[in-house]
Amino acid sequence: MMQKAGYLQRTGNRAFDGDGNLHEIAELHILGNRFAIRLTDMARAVSGHVYVQVEDLSHNWNYYLGVTRGLAQVSVSGKALNIDLFETGSFTVSLNALRSVIYGKERIATIVRIPAQNTFRVRRVEDAQQKISATA
Repeated sequence: MMQKAGYLQRTGNRAFDGDGNLHEIAELHILGNRFAIRLTDMARAVSGHVYVQVEDLSHNWNYYLGVTRGLAQVSVSGKALNIDLFETGSFTVSLNALRSVIYGKERIATIVRIPAQNTFRVRRVEDAQQKISATA
């Protein structure tokens, strides 16, 4: 089951990158942390299935983009934007909700956590199953 982990909003703020260039951004608030995706990158991600950077967002008189904390890409089904944060996990936001925020119809879009999948399974040995042992 998916749990709400945060929200995405477009506040109209712009942020400086490391080179001093100003970018329009969409703010992501995930588990109490603030991140940003550049709107030009988000448009590329939505139109074609490419990865875009999710960057730290800090505020000190102006907004500043920091280091890359993850990647975002449109899902295989084309119905959601999947956000993979390197240390935190995987999250998703509906493309319909995302478009509504970008075009100003809605203020926020809900971000939910994608549950972690177990990659290994423990195989139990049955009593009737033959056991193989190696001796030297």
